[in-house]
Amino acid sequence: MSELRIGAVAGRTGTNTPTIRYYESIGLLPVPARRASGQRAYTPEDIQRLVFVRRCREFGFTIGQVRTFIDMQADPSRSCLEIRDIAEAHLQTIRQKLSELRALERSMATFAAACTDQCNGGPSSTCVPLVALAEAR
Repeated sequence: MSELRIGAVAGRTGTNTPTIRYYESIGLLPVPARRASGQRAYTPEDIQRLVFVRRCREFGFTIGQVRTFIDMQADPSRSCLEIRDIAEAHLQTIRQKLSELRALERSMATFAAACTDQCNGGPSSTCVPLVALAEAR
């Protein structure tokens, strides 16, 4: 495959062009060579790196974590146990967020049921669930 322009790279990787430029500006992607016309010229390695970055971001890893992964790929002396530790910590964060979302879901279900049960069709200023939201617990 020959060098590609940014639009072709965006199409092949599922990443929009502003995001590609952003990743270049923060150093997640190397700044590509330029053609005589001034257009960026991406290599297969650039595309592979971009796919890696995009997939990491899809998993919810932070930019800092992605940067750490890239650094680790470049340093064969580092242990993959570091990656495992980052992944396990990230998994714990996700599980905590899921727990919080489940609690929010239960609260919202209760609120919605109260709206259904207590709505008398009157003015919203006297809506029982809205009044209850303003009360201190």
